[in-house]
Amino acid sequence: MNSGMVTAAYIIAAIFFILSLAGLSNQETARRGNWFGIAGMTIAILATVASASVTSYSLLILMMVIGGGIGAVMARRVQMTEMPELVAILHSFVGLAAVLVGFATYFDPTLHLEGAEHTIHNVEIYLGILIGAVTFTGSVVAFGKLNGKIGSKPLMLPHRHMLNLGIAVLCVFLLFIFLIAGKGFGTLVLIVMTVLALVFGIHMVMAIGGADMPVVISMLNSYSGWAAAATGFMLSNDLLIIVGALVGSSGAILSYIMCRAMNRQFLSVIMGGFGAAPTAAVGDDGEEQGEAIPISADEVSQLLLDAEEVVIVPGYGMAVAHAQHPVSELTKALKDKGVNVRFAIHPVAGRMPGHMNVLLAEANVPYDLVLEMDEINDELSGIDVVIVIGANDIVNPAALDNPSSPIAGMPVLEVWNAKTVVVSKRSMATGYAGVENPLFFKENTRMLFGDAKDSVEAIRQSIR
Repeated sequence: MNSGMVTAAYIIAAIFFILSLAGLSNQETARRGNWFGIAGMTIAILATVASASVTSYSLLILMMVIGGGIGAVMARRVQMTEMPELVAILHSFVGLAAVLVGFATYFDPTLHLEGAEHTIHNVEIYLGILIGAVTFTGSVVAFGKLNGKIGSKPLMLPHRHMLNLGIAVLCVFLLFIFLIAGKGFGTLVLIVMTVLALVFGIHMVMAIGGADMPVVISMLNSYSGWAAAATGFMLSNDLLIIVGALVGSSGAILSYIMCRAMNRQFLSVIMGGFGAAPTAAVGDDGEEQGEAIPISADEVSQLLLDAEEVVIVPGYGMAVAHAQHPVSELTKALKDKGVNVRFAIHPVAGRMPGHMNVLLAEANVPYDLVLEMDEINDELSGIDVVIVIGANDIVNPAALDNPSSPIAGMPVLEVWNAKTVVVSKRSMATGYAGVENPLFFKENTRMLFGDAKDSVEAIRQSIR
């Protein structure tokens, strides 16, 4: 395939990727958006394989079979509850690829550039490795936090901000040294910068608390995009540049949306500390708020049958318990009884943006029943029963009532305004942010203890 045909194929693939992003912006068109993305990637791979730049088909096919095989196995084995971890570790692969491509390009004996071209190319290599290294280790740490191998509490090192600033300044200084250095000393500078970037990625994400993990996922998504774009510049691949810019900019926009949903500044997120100091479940006078009132599944079913308006608030606990399908069946059973059931989704519910929407879509919950926080928050005072399934931080009144709370100012679903609130949880443990929830002790709150899937199934059976 000549260069003109490859360029044309890349343009078509880029159009498909843009259509994919447009489709993924809405639940009804998300499936179509996925197919657009698949089509674009298929065209991009075929065009690259058929291009004149490929000289060793045997090695290329072997690598594609290995990579495709690993991807197929992961896709089959990974549960929907593990999607945030999968996304995080895939971001790390992009970062690692950028680092390896950067070093391979730097040592490429066939490149002979002079003057401004040589300088620009070295800047591309340096920035590609820098962004890739930060993305790689940051994503690995995010993976560890999401699957529980690393604690969700932020790591508060002394003078951590000065440490981050010092690494950033040193990396900028090393860039100028790298540009004037020869091959031998330049390699040493590049290695030193890579180590600093790897350390920075670890420290940056370690310093971020559990409640900010959805922002971290979208932020790393953005970083992986810019790393891919830098790789495109290094390889003179226009499609990589376009795709990297699309992913990088969309990830940055998503990070902004997540921060706004949490009433947070982006810089304050990457500085870390959210969820660092858990609060006690005490009132303004320092006294305990009282006992949590338990409720049985049969009592909950009676509450639901007597209600006209019911709102379900899903959280990460629903994902862990694989309760989305029983929740969908409960919704159908209630609607058959004439009860109006809707879902309230907080923008940062779960461990990544859109986590709850994906789970509900998988369980075939109608799109028109799924409402965002801003769409339904004002209506919660007129709701008969709100069922909170495995959610904690996103329904915590301390965000509005307690200025000293680590989540103070974060917009939350104000479920306590409903007539009755039923919270389905395994225990009274805190959420991912490590913050106590006074909702559990309010007079109109009832606690349904147990596995979310078993509890919802018991409610459904009682209603039948």
